[in-house]
Amino acid sequence: MTQTSAPLICANHPEVETTLRCNRCEKPICPKCAVLTPTGYRCKECVRGQQKKFDTAEWYDYVFGFITAGLLSLIGSLLISLVGGIGFIGWFLVVISAPTAGAIIAEAVRRVIRRHRARSLFTTIIIAVALGAMPMVLIHVLSLNLFGILIQGIYLVLVTPAVYYRLSGIQLFK
Repeated sequence: MTQTSAPLICANHPEVETTLRCNRCEKPICPKCAVLTPTGYRCKECVRGQQKKFDTAEWYDYVFGFITAGLLSLIGSLLISLVGGIGFIGWFLVVISAPTAGAIIAEAVRRVIRRHRARSLFTTIIIAVALGAMPMVLIHVLSLNLFGILIQGIYLVLVTPAVYYRLSGIQLFK
């Protein structure tokens, strides 16, 4: 004897029939609502709930991280301006030292925030890195130093992803 059951209807899209269920809450989900995880398909609500467990940042982490990243970026952009004025070798040193400055900033911030994590915390720190370099950019803009503006642009393009990748734990190469 075969057992026939009514087709499942997606919980979020009542017009869509489905055969999928969230492997955590058993809610029927369509392919648009399904998120593939290492353990199977889950609904977006269960995935969001799981991700909240990894967001450990407190309110003061944002303040201390912002201040630390901004000050260190200001120091880094000042040093990059000094090194960039050397000539051709200065360009080479800027390209090498900007990602290194990003790693130093990220590690200092990581210690200050005690390894707490949150995507919004990382975004706040990246904004602080960019704002920390702005005084040097403004000095070069006001003095019409195009070479200095270019050096600061290279610094910002190289330091911000270095800080973000280092803090968030994204690995580009395994």
